[in-house]
Amino acid sequence: MTSTSQTPSSFGEHTQMSSLPMGALVNLPFELILVRRGVLDPEKLAQAEALVLERGEPLEDILISLKAVSEEELLIARSEQLDIPYATHIDPRQIDVSLLERISIAFAKQACVLPLSLEDGCITLACADPYDLETFDQIQLLFHAEPIPLLYPKQKLLNVINQAYDIARGNFGLDGAQEELEDVGKQKDELDDLDEAMDLLDASDDEAPVIRLVNTLIYRAIKEKASDIHIEPFEKEVKVRFRIDGVLQEVASVPKRAQAHIAARIKIMAKLDIAEKRLPQDGRIRLKSAGKDIDLRVSTIPTGHGERAVLRLLDKSNVLLDLDQIGFSEDMREGFERLLYRSHGIILVTGPTGSGKTTTLYSALSKINSPDKNILTVEDPVEYQLQGIGQMQVSSKIGLTFATGLRAFLRQDPDVILIGETRDRETAEIAIQASLTGHLVFTTLHTNDAATAFTRLIDMQIEPFLVSSAVIGVLAQRLVRRLCKHCRQPYTPTPSELAQIGIRPQDLAHHTVYQPKENGCSECNHKGYRGRSGIYELLLMDDDIRSLVMRSEPSGRIKQVAVQKGMLTLRDDGARKVLQGITSIEEISRVTSEDRD
Repeated sequence: MTSTSQTPSSFGEHTQMSSLPMGALVNLPFELILVRRGVLDPEKLAQAEALVLERGEPLEDILISLKAVSEEELLIARSEQLDIPYATHIDPRQIDVSLLERISIAFAKQACVLPLSLEDGCITLACADPYDLETFDQIQLLFHAEPIPLLYPKQKLLNVINQAYDIARGNFGLDGAQEELEDVGKQKDELDDLDEAMDLLDASDDEAPVIRLVNTLIYRAIKEKASDIHIEPFEKEVKVRFRIDGVLQEVASVPKRAQAHIAARIKIMAKLDIAEKRLPQDGRIRLKSAGKDIDLRVSTIPTGHGERAVLRLLDKSNVLLDLDQIGFSEDMREGFERLLYRSHGIILVTGPTGSGKTTTLYSALSKINSPDKNILTVEDPVEYQLQGIGQMQVSSKIGLTFATGLRAFLRQDPDVILIGETRDRETAEIAIQASLTGHLVFTTLHTNDAATAFTRLIDMQIEPFLVSSAVIGVLAQRLVRRLCKHCRQPYTPTPSELAQIGIRPQDLAHHTVYQPKENGCSECNHKGYRGRSGIYELLLMDDDIRSLVMRSEPSGRIKQVAVQKGMLTLRDDGARKVLQGITSIEEISRVTSEDRD
């Protein structure tokens, strides 16, 4: 196939072509183009080239794994090198649906190629691999047209493929599935019988209404980056809510007559007992979406109006395992990293459920993970697999608790131990003994701030002198929603709003405070916020704090001394993020209401 710089037909009003200086640089190696553009550091390039010889992997894969360049930056360089256009955005709603009917979604996703338009004997197609000549030849034979490739990042392209085929099937959103479900319910009110419901649910046709509804709910939750799906039965309807960026939002109302069938479908997917409706059950669903591995942890409980189900989504490809990306300010990150390289002691991470403690701990382990360290974890459950780290999941059914797992670990010659949660005195005692005998121990506690962690351990009947000797630092954290960068709006807060989070009016002289735009924009699903960031409070143990803990002083006194010695509270760190334009005053007030003076 001959390369061409022909501009493809219009397939979306938002599609843009990068302006590329063609000619002299065509066929120049892509890595030199990246260096010339200032995107790639020559030292990183040299490091990557050395790893190519060592590992035998392609240079571009190693550059991405080293985070030396992004996939987008690499593709832009490829487009310049090969004289192939690069698109910054593809709108799936503008794609010619008739083209999608001629190739299957399985082929499109496997080959990572999507036909966009057909004009004048040329078929414009988005692709992630400009060297996949075999696929281009197949497209040419299928459409009897000359392929015109358009480069687009692989993950984004897979998402567009899913959306485009959903539109082609009329399955974009929940409306179609809900309407179909209504019709089935009206025609078959007798479908409450379990055996008949099973016939519907097990139908080989993937478009069965209940199957379509559940699949669409899961797909939409993944697309909107929800962390949980709540399916809640009430007297006359079943409500569906997503937790997005920590906040529950209602997304659908399903007919009451479909309640039992939806619960049965979810149980089948999670391999639970569909006949047992009186007891809580827990299960797991594994699936792939756009090439990503998704785990769903399923929990069902009986309620007065029927079984309620919550599905927690764990996107393995989306977890951040880099301390630089989860919201640490530079000074706090440096202080926390110093703790990570201590030879022994306990590092506590505190905060309520859903505050990101597991992500912080995984990021910490990834930072210090190396072949010369034996790192073991005991968790409930193991949420993400970490390469090179031994992970054990507790199981109360067989007597494998945090305490028994921790005892076994001490016979495995560990350097670093992670305990998913310290819930009782026995676990706390073993953790402290492990830290005092030369192990670095990470664990979590449910406390509102850093200073309260000491009193919580003492309340577990751990001797104060052991607590003061073992604990080397406590990190408290919360998650706040990030303002959407595309639609956030500057505004001037009132003095009372500033006082809520401890910002002085003179602090605004060199900073701009933002608030979310009402109804947001398309980039943030009209919410005004997109993504989350951590806010932190790091308390480092020193002689003064150790003396207070030894005397079992109240947590308020410990916090007061720590602040005097320079510790930033959760509210202080939140205020800094407001001044940086990352989040809003309203959001900091919401998550640090207990942190008022």
